[in-house]
Amino acid sequence: MDLKFSKVTRKGPITIITLSRPEVYNALHIDAHFELNKVFDDFSADPDQWVAIVTGAGDKAFCAGNDLKWQAAGGKRGWDKGGFAGLTSRFDCDKPIIAAVNGVAMGGGFEIALACDLIIASDNATFALPEPRVGLAALAGGVHRLPRQIGLKRAMGMILTARHVSAKEGLELGFVNEVVPQAELMAAAERWAETICKNSPMSIRASKQAIQKGLEVSLEQAIAEQREYPAVKAMAASQDYIEGPKAFSEKRPPKWLGR
Repeated sequence: MDLKFSKVTRKGPITIITLSRPEVYNALHIDAHFELNKVFDDFSADPDQWVAIVTGAGDKAFCAGNDLKWQAAGGKRGWDKGGFAGLTSRFDCDKPIIAAVNGVAMGGGFEIALACDLIIASDNATFALPEPRVGLAALAGGVHRLPRQIGLKRAMGMILTARHVSAKEGLELGFVNEVVPQAELMAAAERWAETICKNSPMSIRASKQAIQKGLEVSLEQAIAEQREYPAVKAMAASQDYIEGPKAFSEKRPPKWLGR
């Protein structure tokens, strides 16, 4: 696939996806959304890729959100079924996705990060949902994910004021997992990814799906239904389900197949 607005590199089972429109702070337009949707489709379908890291090109921005200049100039707005950046409406990917936020994460950029499972931020990162300042609303998941992740009042405080939040405050609020110096960001994100990859990918996918589906129903229903979730059933039918206990009993590192 010929990529114009993103870059993809692979390190073993880790896929690194870089939003690459640095001239506009990695803001995204319709063509970039469709390209990224295909990139995430490919990652989701590849059995040899277990974890993804999403970051932005350059040292100033993760993603400035929707390309408003493109829109104001008459550019068509829209995205594929995966949503903003091919990610914000992607509810069927059970593989972990890590946001490595290397600067500005505004509007849709913050919504991309919120759609990821972990957020690792550089110490110069800034987060906001400033859509009300330009007559819009954060409808690519921001107004729904942020209250679920940090609580209603804290989210209301951010959304209704459209204020900017530092990486340090994001850590305190609970939507950031770790803050590191900018020069160490990718190493930190890869460390998280590599630690995840030490575990069975089938177990990781089952765990992610069980968490997501379980949060949609009562605790009683979640526990009663969890063994019927597709990723949980796939885990129980996998070679990893046999390998894990066998490796433990033989006192050796497991050799995960991811299938």
